[in-house]
Amino acid sequence: MAKRGDWVKIHAIVLRAEERSPHLPQDTKKVPLEMWVNGFLREDAKIGDEVQVSTLSGRIVSGTLVEVNPRYTHDFGDPIAELLKIGPNLKRILEEN
Repeated sequence: MAKRGDWVKIHAIVLRAEERSPHLPQDTKKVPLEMWVNGFLREDAKIGDEVQVSTLSGRIVSGTLVEVNPRYTHDFGDPIAELLKIGPNLKRILEEN
């Protein structure tokens, strides 16, 4: 059971697949546009309940409660060798001029 004021993650479908723009790539328009939002729970609830949260920016957002105390688990993927060289190369070029 999550309590009012807990930091939580919610999920909502913003647009069903059939509501999406026809100008999208085929693989994109076959799936719904989904949203995950973290915020402070406005009322006690349990996982799977429809709830509202207050975000850090002050917005009130509705969705299905999916997690209590969510972690940030994203990253920027593996390093790209070519991109790692850009900074030092640019610095060298600028110092030469």
